[in-house]
Amino acid sequence: MEFWFSENHTPNVQISIRVDKQLYSGKSEFQRIDVFDSPEFGRFLTLDGYMMLTEKDEFIYHEMITHVPMAVHPNVKKVLVIGAGDGGVVRELVRYPEIEKIDMVEIDPLVVEVCKKYLPQTACRFDDPRLTIHYEDGLRFVRFKENEYDLIIVDSTDPFGPGEGLFTKEFYGNCFKALKDDGILINQHESPFYSEDAAACQRAHKNIVETFPLAKVYQAHIPTYPSGHWLFGFASKKYHPLKDLNETRWNMRSLTCRYYTTTLHKGAFYIPAYVEALLKNVE
Repeated sequence: MEFWFSENHTPNVQISIRVDKQLYSGKSEFQRIDVFDSPEFGRFLTLDGYMMLTEKDEFIYHEMITHVPMAVHPNVKKVLVIGAGDGGVVRELVRYPEIEKIDMVEIDPLVVEVCKKYLPQTACRFDDPRLTIHYEDGLRFVRFKENEYDLIIVDSTDPFGPGEGLFTKEFYGNCFKALKDDGILINQHESPFYSEDAAACQRAHKNIVETFPLAKVYQAHIPTYPSGHWLFGFASKKYHPLKDLNETRWNMRSLTCRYYTTTLHKGAFYIPAYVEALLKNVE
């Protein structure tokens, strides 16, 4: 008998992945957590039945949410990561020796423990001495910070359940206050393709545009996410994601990536016409 994991992307569309076995299933105070093993995508993590990452394509998401701001900001010393319990963002950040401190705020300790045990490919750098993990609500944590971080990365779940508060104007305002005068905020921005996801994109973009002087979106193609077309938000007090991109400086680091390049970085900000129209409607 064959077993399949299926996730609805809309009431009329779903993705299905054949599963060899279920490695873990549990329920925390916040959500249901499952880990499956599949022949095509390797191990994958779901929260409340929604795909969070797979071993095969997680590198796309984690490289694009991390290296884009790091190639723009000239002097990142202190970083706040909200969410990211799978460890992929931390794995990419600790590759930069100039980063002195990483605060990671994850609401659900069980996510971290499950990923450490079953997804060691992503959860492999939680032992870095520069990292401090705070198990609390990201919205509450950032509320009490001021002029503290060079970079904030919001690696949240979708805008419902535990992640809902991380898409509000109040939250983005608190992030603005927590950033230094030249700080950058990066957030996962949902998919623009299906109508419900597109509405979430618009709401988030509207809230960010009303908070930051510079707000752009960029894209990546992630096969297991709804439609495969995914957006990230780049919001900044000072730096422009293209004009302030220092290709030479980043390339001299000789960091090996499987998706990100500084050439791709530039192309990622050239978004399709339908996405431009979607965002212009709320700007």
